[in-house]
Amino acid sequence: MNLLEINEVHGGYGGGDILKGVSMRMGSRDIIAIVGPNGAGKSTLMKSAFGLVEISSGNIHFDGDDITHLRPDKVVRRGISYVPQEDNVFPTLTVEENLEIGGYILKEDLKPQMEAIYELFPRLAERRKQAAGSMSGGERQMVAMGRALMLDPKLLLLDEPTAGLSPSYIDQTFDNVMRINASGVGILMVEQNAKQALAIASRGYVLTNGRNRYEDTGAGLLANREVAEMFLGG
Repeated sequence: MNLLEINEVHGGYGGGDILKGVSMRMGSRDIIAIVGPNGAGKSTLMKSAFGLVEISSGNIHFDGDDITHLRPDKVVRRGISYVPQEDNVFPTLTVEENLEIGGYILKEDLKPQMEAIYELFPRLAERRKQAAGSMSGGERQMVAMGRALMLDPKLLLLDEPTAGLSPSYIDQTFDNVMRINASGVGILMVEQNAKQALAIASRGYVLTNGRNRYEDTGAGLLANREVAEMFLGG
């Protein structure tokens, strides 16, 4: 059974359809990369799985259940966490406080889950009392990912996780994505660094004008000359 299925979805914001019949599949251990030009509907497709898009037709299933019209607060409880591109940490709060907020719906002791996050991101353990807003962009991205992982999701949605980062932090962020995936979390990401994203992806989807244009393994899309020339810079 697929972890996530998006079937012929049309939808957008305020009654206008940005997605025009997009479909997508992913397994529980996949890394899926959504790439394509600006305005193609990449982030809209990903947000549709989190209840942030008005779906006019089509359906979305997660872990066997129909979540097409669920609100984000209900989607979170099903096992999906989302890291937006911007404003993804509370800058005046410490690392530890950000993680605590990430586990807001948990009734049990948060310490074991927090320690698991610190094990995944040792730098956060070193800086647990530091305000998130005073950290570098790459470190803030770790805080955002850690906060999203506090609920032990089955699926992590990442919107442009390397945007604005230095080359060293871009590489580190992709390493972190692979480590999170290796821990048993499915990854669905929209990424501007398409070549690097496809290099680690199980499968990739190329969108144009709100529609599926290409679909293949990450390696298959990288090897596709037409995809390379049109979307990957040759």
